[in-house]
Amino acid sequence: MYALVKVAGMQFRVRPDEVVRVPQLAESVGNTIEIKDVMAIGEGDSIRIGQPFLEGASVTAEVLAHGRARKILVFKKKRRKTYQRTRGHRQNYTEIRIRSIA
Repeated sequence: MYALVKVAGMQFRVRPDEVVRVPQLAESVGNTIEIKDVMAIGEGDSIRIGQPFLEGASVTAEVLAHGRARKILVFKKKRRKTYQRTRGHRQNYTEIRIRSIA
């Protein structure tokens, strides 16, 4: 069984007992969250698709940790113009464990 959910503006395919990194949420570690924005639920060959979301469907997840991803370097250069810029960025994330899909 799997579900397509929308969390913090991004879409994820999740399964029960799977750990997923999503953009940072305002929940505390150890809290249980319920995701109501479920776009599709599939089991075997059958799939239910919402327009845009399924009525009455939800995904329950537990917040495991908050953290920061690896640094991404953004390097810009224009040749022969003595122009170089280096910027770094680290994205905040929240790790959640999917408990159930209903």
